[in-house]
Amino acid sequence: MVGSDATANLSLDSQLCFSIYSASRALTGVYRELLDELDLTYPQYLVMLVLWEHDALSVKELGASLRLDSGTLSPLLRRLELRGLVRRSRTDNDERIVRVALTEDGIEARRRAEEVPQRVLCSTGLSMEQVRLLKPLLDQLTESVVSAGRDATRTQTVS
Repeated sequence: MVGSDATANLSLDSQLCFSIYSASRALTGVYRELLDELDLTYPQYLVMLVLWEHDALSVKELGASLRLDSGTLSPLLRRLELRGLVRRSRTDNDERIVRVALTEDGIEARRRAEEVPQRVLCSTGLSMEQVRLLKPLLDQLTESVVSAGRDATRTQTVS
């Protein structure tokens, strides 16, 4: 007979990962509706957020900020470039480095996106204080899981 503790541990409702997954899907759905008005996908919006904050970055720096590899980032940048929101160029001193910068249309898109965070916050039903408490916990969770993954990879490599 399976013990009640074991059963509880394996119930869907007790899984932290499922709560985070469900919340992520729900939030992404809210963003999708709002970003349709801006003609941006959620991943494109994340790229634009970083560029609105920093203006111009190398693809490597952009990928580090978003925790995306260049294989995932390159198609996003290509679509944003085709839409005229960003411009990619190689640096003069090292052609291997590609810089991404906002165009005038990309800068203008920021103005149109300014209400998105507040509209998302309203849809969560959370207060600003609850968000201020939740975000650092989620950031800590992410860093802990990423670190554990790196440690596991190192352990597997050494074995």
